[in-house]
Amino acid sequence: MSHSHPTPEASPELMKRCADTIRMLSSEAIERANSGHPGAPMGMADLATVLWTRYLRHDPRDPEWMDRDRLVLSAGHASMLLYSLLHLGGFEVSMDDIKAFRQWGSPTAGHPEYGHLPGIEVTTGPLGQGFAHAVGMAIARERLHQNMTGSDFNPISHRVFTLMGDGCMMEGVTQEAASLAGHLGLGSLVAIYDDNRITIDGPTSLAFSDDTAARFQALGWHTVTCDGHAPEDVARALDESLAVTDRPSLILARTTIGQGAPNKCDDSGIHGSPLGTDELAATRAALGWDLPPFEVPEDVTAHFAACAAAKHADRTDWDAAMTAWRQNQEMARLWDAYTLQPEPEDLRDALIASVADTQGATRQLSKKVLQVATSKMSWIMGGSADLAPSNGTLFAGGVFGDPEAPAPNAGSYLHYGIREHAMGAIANGLTLHGSARGFTATFLVFADYMRPPMRLAALMGIPTIFIFTHDSIFLGEDGPTHQPVEQLASLRVIPGMEVFRPADNVETAMSWYRALQREDGPVVLNFTRQGVPNLDRADGWDPDEVLRGGYVVHGRDQNAPDLVLIATGSEVSLAIDAAHLLETDGQKVRVVSMPCQELFDQQDAAWRDAVIPPGHPRRISIEAGATQGWHRYLGNAGLCIGIDRFGASAPAKVLAEKFGFTAPQVAARIKGHFGL
Repeated sequence: MSHSHPTPEASPELMKRCADTIRMLSSEAIERANSGHPGAPMGMADLATVLWTRYLRHDPRDPEWMDRDRLVLSAGHASMLLYSLLHLGGFEVSMDDIKAFRQWGSPTAGHPEYGHLPGIEVTTGPLGQGFAHAVGMAIARERLHQNMTGSDFNPISHRVFTLMGDGCMMEGVTQEAASLAGHLGLGSLVAIYDDNRITIDGPTSLAFSDDTAARFQALGWHTVTCDGHAPEDVARALDESLAVTDRPSLILARTTIGQGAPNKCDDSGIHGSPLGTDELAATRAALGWDLPPFEVPEDVTAHFAACAAAKHADRTDWDAAMTAWRQNQEMARLWDAYTLQPEPEDLRDALIASVADTQGATRQLSKKVLQVATSKMSWIMGGSADLAPSNGTLFAGGVFGDPEAPAPNAGSYLHYGIREHAMGAIANGLTLHGSARGFTATFLVFADYMRPPMRLAALMGIPTIFIFTHDSIFLGEDGPTHQPVEQLASLRVIPGMEVFRPADNVETAMSWYRALQREDGPVVLNFTRQGVPNLDRADGWDPDEVLRGGYVVHGRDQNAPDLVLIATGSEVSLAIDAAHLLETDGQKVRVVSMPCQELFDQQDAAWRDAVIPPGHPRRISIEAGATQGWHRYLGNAGLCIGIDRFGASAPAKVLAEKFGFTAPQVAARIKGHFGL
């Protein structure tokens, strides 16, 4: 559904005043904060004015409208550009917010932070991440559009725009995401490149001589160039790009960094430093700006308000068409499934039942759980980085881009290709779009390739699911390059991340259940390559104990155990085997399974103390990975059994023996440490 209400016309003079208003608001806010990046907002002000007023479909009265155009500021240092547009456009961004740029408690942070203000689609900081997130949004948009066909009206017709700079172009994540976007022919994606040829160190020629247009054309993109300071030329480039619907478009907009600052424009110094009192005064004079600081011209206010009114009318028309469209109850139910993402009433029991009386590698158990989950929830979308057979992620419903994919989860499986850097960001984009719960999958050792988007998912508090298999040295012969040692510990230190390492079938099902339930942050699921036995538990045991992060799996009837063993994943069964050996020597042994440290730490003191007796002198952790982080559960006298070195290439059973991970070795080490 295109613009049904024409955008109010504006004279060239008014368009310039609109752009100059953005320049002044940006430079004044940065000057007041004595911190920030004025060059990009000033340089992009002209093209951003055209995009915002003439093309972008949104409604400040309904910032979450599903069919709004997405605008992702990938060049996050240009945050004052976005804040100025949101303020002028009628969003809940006050002038006091503008004045408080970069200050404690202000929603106008140094870089845009998702959730701080309406209209911020994604947290952007690391360059290129915003672009890759936008690719994910465009994929989710295409999937939803394809599944909403069947009448003259399709409730999904929005576009995804992203503003990017030279840094975004140089980062490798952009290359990966652009490659996939071109391969998939994402015609709803338009990237606008602020081609000012200046970076912090100086001209881009110091380190960058790509033919960017040719590179993107080779990746399957449509490209067009324009003068980023000539509104009609920008409009021409946008019109041409929006007419191309079978591939993404890149607009290379030639701009001057710091446009309007007479002595500092087109210089690297303006990239990341305030103009200074003298240059700000000179800029005022050069622009003919005689208004007091932070004052907006009346005609600019009126024009943005008129544009907002037209955009609101577009959204109102969409609402009316949507009401009529929803008379088709089947389509309405499918729409609600994607956009509301309801949890089936029987989900928990169905996930557990999917692996009942089944044992093996937890990656294979996860595959069974995922089949059931995706059959019940069409809103799950994701895939693997060319490791679907190993990760166990391929599910029924059809691959994205396949026109024959059957409903209700048509096109929900995404082949990311070997692109871990971009995969995490694309999955976040799927989640942020609002019609999908994005997930990824690869080997745990490659989590290092995905750290920026994983950190961003935690920072944004969005429930993207990150699946990792081959979760320890016991993947075997591939050797230390593929054997994760430090990865679990490094993921656990990310605030807001929940890291699961399930021990058997029930823990695998419940870990997935948590991942599908959680709304306020990402979940990491770590699965084994090697088979593990199902654990014997006491009659009446409640699987919900898994969701408490840690629970007693062996020795529940012991009020005063001599030894407390705490383990995760494949080492839980090892701990139980070692406990049996220790018990033959007369020791009373409790084994605690701790599938998720983060959830355990959130429990009340009564639960934590009942599971791990505080002050107990003989506490032991057992995990085939780095021991960092475990000491807080053990006390000064505790024993960490782990691997604080890199692995080796050998069969898993040999590695277990060489690294001391057999039951007799564990039992002997415990006895030796505590003098038993």
